Amino acid sequence: MAKGFDCAAPLTKTLAKKFREDGYEFVCRYLVPSGWKRLTKSEAAAISTAGLQIVSVYETTASRALGGRSAGLADGAIAAQTALAVGQPAGSRIYFAVDFDASASQMDTVIQYIKAAGEASSKFRTGVYGSAAVVEAAMAAKACTGFWQTYAWSRGRKAEGIHLYQYDNGPKGLGQPIHGVNVDINLSSGDAGWWNTLAAVPSTPTHSDGEVKEYMLNQEDAKKIIAFIQAAYMAAGSPESREEFHRLADEIRKASGQPVEEEK
Repeated sequence: MAKGFDCAAPLTKTLAKKFREDGYEFVCRYLVPSGWKRLTKSEAAAISTAGLQIVSVYETTASRALGGRSAGLADGAIAAQTALAVGQPAGSRIYFAVDFDASASQMDTVIQYIKAAGEASSKFRTGVYGSAAVVEAAMAAKACTGFWQTYAWSRGRKAEGIHLYQYDNGPKGLGQPIHGVNVDINLSSGDAGWWNTLAAVPSTPTHSDGEVKEYMLNQEDAKKIIAFIQAAYMAAGSPESREEFHRLADEIRKASGQPVEEEK
């Protein structure tokens, strides 16, 4: 399990380095176009240089998801544009926040918001932040591919299959004061969709100790792997086999930040 934190306050390289030295591996920051808590391109570079990964979360107001589909389409488009502006690579993930105790009667509207946000930010994978009920509803509806649960409003339950778990909001719900910054503490179980400005799109290999860690596939290594796949493509005896080898090569291209190619 990788340990991380989320915070509203922007981080300097020095501050980010202190957290990295404390054993934190990622930070969740706000991917919004304006305001004091927004992630900027220069901050993203500073965080990356300090050795932390970045998890992007889009939130303007706590109950924005109650705007339904129209709000989701607008927010998804803005989130994608903002992500590209700060250097977030396509293929990584943007989480959309449902930062309130959503009721069962509100859940359909929330799901419409999440689905629409994903439609409007198609260059990125999308996820949802919220209570166990929100996360489970999004899973059931296949509204997104990333699930970040907060223990708040979850009434002691922890959903199965989540990628991030926010388990500590501080003694008064205002965060734990660490290095002069109020932070919430999180754990990642793998494939959180994080990113940094020093590499391309993340993949998720498994280490020998069983822990899933994210990193970016080196493009030179990717080209060597693709060359072997292309040799198999040329030797394939059926159109179906060639189609599968082409698909595999494109997955390698995406994992290393290269554009996919049309099958010849």
